Amino acid sequence: MTESNLNYVGSITIDSDILEAVDILPNEKVAIVNNNNGARFETYVIAGERGSGKICLNGAASRLVEVGDVVIIMTYAQLNEEEIKNHAPKVAVMNEDNVIIEMIHEKENTIVL
Repeated sequence: MTESNLNYVGSITIDSDILEAVDILPNEKVAIVNNNNGARFETYVIAGERGSGKICLNGAASRLVEVGDVVIIMTYAQLNEEEIKNHAPKVAVMNEDNVIIEMIHEKENTIVL
């Protein structure tokens, strides 16, 4: 988490490069887990400046994180049986500067629970 902005209405701002790498869209609903304190919550995404590495929680939920906390940001999809066969979740592993250091693509026909 690079920033926290209590005085902005809801959302999480994420570097546009990161969003594109994992196919998250602006305004998409995301679930967030704070690995430092165990907090879990949901919000929506705002596209941030490309290449900035910015991940900023906005609004009331910003009270659930501190700058420097490690978070997991997740999206979910409802798929029918045919769609599941071709679906491959993406995981971006990032360093402390929010630079993607590894992309993990789950194998086809794998269901992640």
